Amino acid sequence: MKDCLEKGVPTLEEAKILLEEASKLNPGLWIEHSLNVGRAAELIATYDSELDKNTALILGMLHDIGRRFGVTNERHSLDGYKFAMEKGYDLLARVSITHAYLCKNVDDVCGKKDCTVEERNFMKKYLDNTEFTGYDKLIQLCDALALPSGFCLLEKRMLDVVMRYNLTEFTLEKWKTTFEIQKYFEERIGASIYSILPNIKETTFGF
Repeated sequence: MKDCLEKGVPTLEEAKILLEEASKLNPGLWIEHSLNVGRAAELIATYDSELDKNTALILGMLHDIGRRFGVTNERHSLDGYKFAMEKGYDLLARVSITHAYLCKNVDDVCGKKDCTVEERNFMKKYLDNTEFTGYDKLIQLCDALALPSGFCLLEKRMLDVVMRYNLTEFTLEKWKTTFEIQKYFEERIGASIYSILPNIKETTFGF
């Protein structure tokens, strides 16, 4: 437990308990999505010498932990941050916010803006003062690779989000950033991310 606290994340055992608790508080497909984000992060981190695969798995599993408090939109990032900070998991708290804002712009929200002005100002200041690390970028990438049903092409997940929340003025910028992160990791690991993740074809194309 001490090592995990120093890294700012819970142990894998506690992460599983937290996600199980969350699934009872707010059941939904976000649980399966979160498990797939964790698995994708673990697999990619296995090939990245600068990242710990266990930490990556836990961060991916719990990146949406703020959804334990109910069906919300931008608020889930802030709720996840507060929840993790209360438990002393500062790295998880960080990723709870950064995973949703690839462009480091608090106005980059798909769907309803459900935070107060003060809360949004807090997240804006937080993002302005945060330099994205490998873990931030990894969870951002894996969030865009994982459907509840499994791993898919980035393009399918992008369209999935747009069809549910509609286009925004930041959509194109976010897509470009996602592909930049893909290139960033593929250069680091010397392989295509799609060569690492299983069943891409089956999930993407449905066969």
